[in-house]
Amino acid sequence: MPRSTLGPELLRLVAERFKVLSEPARLEIVNALRDGEMTVSGLVDATGLGQANLSKHLQLLLAHGFVRRRKEGLFAYYSLADRDVFKLCDLMCGRLASEAAVRRKVVVTR
Repeated sequence: MPRSTLGPELLRLVAERFKVLSEPARLEIVNALRDGEMTVSGLVDATGLGQANLSKHLQLLLAHGFVRRRKEGLFAYYSLADRDVFKLCDLMCGRLASEAAVRRKVVVTR
């Protein structure tokens, strides 16, 4: 996307999305949902987060379009809205791996 298309409002929206993903607990929730939908109790078990804390994070992820919620009877099932979030995670993991390799090379050569 050309730099000129990133106006102030779009930059604010992008920053808002990054802010949502900046919390490790929310990334852990997203990662737990990688293999499919889960109930809140399943997510509590998978993440180790307390139910109230988990629910707070789920509401934010839902409000910003990272997850979906489906109700069935007394249960709410959460799933990823789409898998594109993992493209971003893969980019960052690749970058971190490259930086670690450079650091190792510097330490070895000194």
